[in-house]
Amino acid sequence: MKNILIIEDDIALNKGVALSLKHEDYNFYQVYNLSEGRKIFLENDIDLIILDLNLPDGDGMEFCKEIRRTSEVPIVMLTAKDMEVDIVTGFELGADDYITKPFSLMVLRARVLALLRRSSQKVVNKFEIDDYSFNFDDMVFLKNNREIILSKTEYKLLNILIQNIGKVVSRDILIDKIWSDGAEYVDENALSVSINRLRNKLDAHEYIKTIYGVGYTWGINS
Repeated sequence: MKNILIIEDDIALNKGVALSLKHEDYNFYQVYNLSEGRKIFLENDIDLIILDLNLPDGDGMEFCKEIRRTSEVPIVMLTAKDMEVDIVTGFELGADDYITKPFSLMVLRARVLALLRRSSQKVVNKFEIDDYSFNFDDMVFLKNNREIILSKTEYKLLNILIQNIGKVVSRDILIDKIWSDGAEYVDENALSVSINRLRNKLDAHEYIKTIYGVGYTWGINS
């Protein structure tokens, strides 16, 4: 099931957008301000965001820019701003689509479906943040332009954490995905050792965080 986050302070429009998509296999998070939207985004696996730009507690453009620092989730901007400069700015900040009000809910539905189809097979193969640059296709991992050699296990572990950036991945899921070679039993200590090695190699103590009793996350360093 796809999770769609709708951030729109117009209650009637918010409900109308969800209603236009109700026949699809989607789960909706409907919020009316940025603070709620940010919380939902950070705590859940969101597949697409429908984002109003003029919100009571902030600017949707800035939130889009914030999201793009760590995520490639598809973003559809909704706005009454129809000037060319506004549309160009929206795309430059990372929007995947820009729809001006008033608009047809059927057109919005078609565009949302198209974006979800295009993103369904999309994964993060290249990632850059602060001093780090990770290229998972070429297996090149840099910090301050210095290459770091990772083992196969460390590569898998980093890839899973980056695919779920900002979210906690449980120990059980990590063990299952990393040691998926049919082994009946894997010592849980092997995961802790691999996490520590990866953290030390990347000098990523501020990013690779342990959530005690739950799992691990590549967090956002504030």
